[in-house]
Amino acid sequence: MNKTALGAKTFLYPMPVTLVGANVDGKPNYCVIAFCGAMNADPPILYVSLNRQHYTTEGIRHNGTFSVNIPSADMVAITDYCGIVSGGTVDKSTLFKTFYGKLETAPMIQECPVNLECRLIRTMEFEVDTAYIGEVAEVYSENKYMTGRRLDIKKINPMLFATHERSYWSIGGYIGKAWNIGQNYTKIDDIRR
Repeated sequence: MNKTALGAKTFLYPMPVTLVGANVDGKPNYCVIAFCGAMNADPPILYVSLNRQHYTTEGIRHNGTFSVNIPSADMVAITDYCGIVSGGTVDKSTLFKTFYGKLETAPMIQECPVNLECRLIRTMEFEVDTAYIGEVAEVYSENKYMTGRRLDIKKINPMLFATHERSYWSIGGYIGKAWNIGQNYTKIDDIRR
């Protein structure tokens, strides 16, 4: 085996860069979270995991709602700023155009290509972080980020995060279609490499 043991760490590469939104003290607040993912397809369930010291956690618990906003790579500076400053000391409500959906208490960012509006259904407490598990009530986007009726990853151009390198990335080139590229795979393909 030519593998090197790296230790038990969260090496999920890449990680999504998201802006998690919640109303805190009557104002929208947004924080940058990369610990985010899907948990179930039907009903649509996802999680975000935040350090309990994040100002946004207060709003999630109080309202029972939150949003997950997917910024495009051209929003890297303002997104990173949201991760540098705390909503407890800086009013982030003026950084973006905020809108609300059917839940009415989960602030979403108009400038982000994709917005997921979530109803909190459960929390999981860990030593430092809390995972907020939410059912997606609605997803919002614009036609310019879609091809036909589907979201188009190239048009969205989401940001990615390499946590242990502390760096942002954007989507590279196309590799192949999922559940298709491997259909004609045979062991002989490995020998040819």
